[in-house]
Amino acid sequence: MSVKLPIFMDYHSTTPVDPRVLAEMLPYFTEKFGNAASRSHSFGWVAEEAVEYARERIAKFIGAQSEKEIVFTSGATESDNLALKGVAEFYKDKGNHIITCVTEHKAILDTCKRLEKEGFTVTYLPVDKQGLVSAEQVRQAITDKTILVSLMLANNEVGSVHPLEEIGKVTREKGVLLHSDAVQGVGKVEFDVQKMNVDLASITAHKMYGPKGVGALYVRRSKPRVRIVAQMDGGGHERGNRSGTLNVPSIVGFGKAAEIMMQEGREESQKLFGLRERLRTRIMDKLEEVYINGSMERRLPGNLNLSFTCVEGEAMMMAIKDVAVSSGSACTSASLEPSYVLRALGVGDELAHSSIRFGLGRFTTQDEVDYVADLVIAKVNHLRDMSPLWEMHKEGIDLKTVQWTAH
Repeated sequence: MSVKLPIFMDYHSTTPVDPRVLAEMLPYFTEKFGNAASRSHSFGWVAEEAVEYARERIAKFIGAQSEKEIVFTSGATESDNLALKGVAEFYKDKGNHIITCVTEHKAILDTCKRLEKEGFTVTYLPVDKQGLVSAEQVRQAITDKTILVSLMLANNEVGSVHPLEEIGKVTREKGVLLHSDAVQGVGKVEFDVQKMNVDLASITAHKMYGPKGVGALYVRRSKPRVRIVAQMDGGGHERGNRSGTLNVPSIVGFGKAAEIMMQEGREESQKLFGLRERLRTRIMDKLEEVYINGSMERRLPGNLNLSFTCVEGEAMMMAIKDVAVSSGSACTSASLEPSYVLRALGVGDELAHSSIRFGLGRFTTQDEVDYVADLVIAKVNHLRDMSPLWEMHKEGIDLKTVQWTAH
């Protein structure tokens, strides 16, 4: 088995740029360097044409009716902010209530906290043990003051995929807008804004083998037409929705990445599912007391989030330092608190602290999967052999009942 170290298994945090994407971007750094807003000469026209082609590709990728529904941003965090703040500001006379859920990305949760300070009311729906919110929960939470429901397509930590199509039927029936942070799931699981009645959607290039620093917000223009208030002023770019000089090379790459995902995503997802199951069964067949976090039925194909009894997550990551994995989402990994997502699923602190997220992607190989599985098995056994807690646990002592004394 020939494996090149280090091995990247953190595809939920970011992805490498696909060489086909890079090849399409390169000319726009040098000979095609025009500003897409320059309307008076060919350099600007060429750049504008490239941007509009990317816009068409991305619109087609998510099932939008028109390329005019795509607003380019600096990434998904800005798209989330623009969606929530933009809708809240425009529709504040209609109502001040927003619904989201406790396991959303911080870009949604922190934006909701900001809106609460401005007088909006936010309902944070709980999730079940699989990490899912039901359409019925959404129905029960909607009031006559509700203007927006914001629920992610797929969770970035545990990979659980919300039943957005069912939720979309409820929001459309109730006349409430539906926003989805679709970043992790788009291209990997089904996502169609028309079919799912999604009114706004945030996506980004760097989670699907495009460059970092470019994202998009889908804003529906028909049935119902969605209006937002711009959060960035100066020049009126993007039909007045988001001012700022467009990042043409990255937008070109975003368009190509979307096209590749549209053409190859389904087949790629099947491959990733097979590799993930190989990793899961290999580890779980050889180790006892390993628990899966999140839904197995409704899950991203490349996501595996496991907790190992009596193994500290940070110690585990050090033990397998040649493998890039995560013990939470990349945006919260600076914190040593147990993951808020795992807590929301009802996972206890000990198991939450012992969780590792494996993210498989386009360039993951079977040899890498086998190498990582064998390494994890060896290191878990080693860490448990050194752990008095594991010994006590094996003897049937309930560690929660132990009274520890400080010296």
